Amino acid sequence: MDPRSLHERIAADLRAQILSGDLAPASALPSTAQLKKRFDASNATIQKALQLLKSEELVVGRAGASVTVRARRQRTVRPSSYLAAGASGTPSRWLAETDDETPPARSELLDVAECVPPADVRAALGTGEPDLAVRRRQLLLLGEDPAELVTSYYPATLARGTALTVRRKIRGGAPAVLAELGVPPRRCVDRVSARVPTQEEHRLLRLPSSLPVLRTLRVAFSADGTPVEATAMVKAGHLYEVEYGFGVA
Repeated sequence: MDPRSLHERIAADLRAQILSGDLAPASALPSTAQLKKRFDASNATIQKALQLLKSEELVVGRAGASVTVRARRQRTVRPSSYLAAGASGTPSRWLAETDDETPPARSELLDVAECVPPADVRAALGTGEPDLAVRRRQLLLLGEDPAELVTSYYPATLARGTALTVRRKIRGGAPAVLAELGVPPRRCVDRVSARVPTQEEHRLLRLPSSLPVLRTLRVAFSADGTPVEATAMVKAGHLYEVEYGFGVA
């Protein structure tokens, strides 16, 4: 048996229809009477389910009007678009790729510090327990809305004395610095997982509930196979989807 309350189960079924496109963007949801019949639920339970979807910004409701699906589906993130270094003096590729967004995209640098990275990052970078990494954390936003929390780690021996250690934004992004160091990323490996957000992620991303977040751990390798960067990217799972394209031999 599903242990969730009935309104959570109803919201889950409607959420799946919204994310799949079965309930199209800007379309009206079934009426309260139809939902009551479909789910064998009371009016109060249906309203609780709809309120949950409203808090997640999946549906919009106004007094005297039907509840409608938000105007657009999940934002599609295409990781391969952000790998290359930007041209000298230009914004990072993430900002350049989203410059046609409304509201406009921007980034907020949260901190830069040397630290002992998490165990999965140490394993990815090939560092041992005592080894330090330079950590750069930034929050990517669309207008005033948080889009993604990005935490990048670089081997300290590689990053020291470079712009990676300075607390300011890097024109062209970190790939531009790695290119200047002679180790531009040539291959990346992504590991994508879903989990409940941490307290910090919940706060910074301003999440409405404990819906899972998508976490991508990307490891970038130089031409000789040396790992030069490991980045953890966390975004709201119900607002974003990740698209990969690849050939088949």
